[in-house]
Amino acid sequence: MNKLLKEEFSFADEILKGYTALVCGASKGIGKATAQMLSRAGARVILCARSKLELNEVVSELHGEGHKILVMDLEDIEAIEENILTLIGEVGDIQILINNSGGPPGGPLIENDITDFDGPFKRHLYASHVITKLLIPGMERSQMGRIINVISTSVREPIDNIGLSNTLRGAMASWSKSLSREINPCITINNILPGFTDTDRLSSLSKSISEKTGKSINSVREEWMNSVPIQRLIDPLETANAITWLSLPSSGAIRGISLAVDGGRMRSI
Repeated sequence: MNKLLKEEFSFADEILKGYTALVCGASKGIGKATAQMLSRAGARVILCARSKLELNEVVSELHGEGHKILVMDLEDIEAIEENILTLIGEVGDIQILINNSGGPPGGPLIENDITDFDGPFKRHLYASHVITKLLIPGMERSQMGRIINVISTSVREPIDNIGLSNTLRGAMASWSKSLSREINPCITINNILPGFTDTDRLSSLSKSISEKTGKSINSVREEWMNSVPIQRLIDPLETANAITWLSLPSSGAIRGISLAVDGGRMRSI
């Protein structure tokens, strides 16, 4: 077991006992780490992704009992409502929602056709909106709701060669901030802005940028590391730690923020 996962929440195994969390994109990367952290904190976790095999592997590793998988494609907007309503009928009200999904391919924005926007916007913005609307009534009944969106530091400082992702993340941040002014006082909505995190997504991006620019993958990664004060990739569990903190009942005064977990990479305040 990762040392961070084993020790960080040893003091708080039951702090989220009695709460249920739905974690999207839970089969790998930050989503998987978040499911692990939330289970260590005592929550019952519903893991959502497209791969049943990968989800079953993750759920078998979680702390505690009662966890469940939900096999669902976030781009299938029509199926989301049916799946979520069925899930609520099975598990009851869900108090914690982690909106998280894989980002679009890298490359200059000017090279994208309008159809390239469809899939990424469906699985991020559209899916998040539909799921959030369906879960809010249960959060209101519970008098406790936490919605955390995993987006990107690019909402503050656009990143070169991932123009479509920059556009999408900015839309998610504005959607979230707007909702933070509208939803019930017992519910919070916040964003996590991951930096260069050691995930399959980062490996895919480095390969994509290498193909677009002619730079070697190692060169791309070295440029990233040179721009980060901590001079290393971030462990997904470090990001999951921040997400879990925002999920706590005691974090109710934190609302409408975008919290960077980026090792100090961003220059903006």
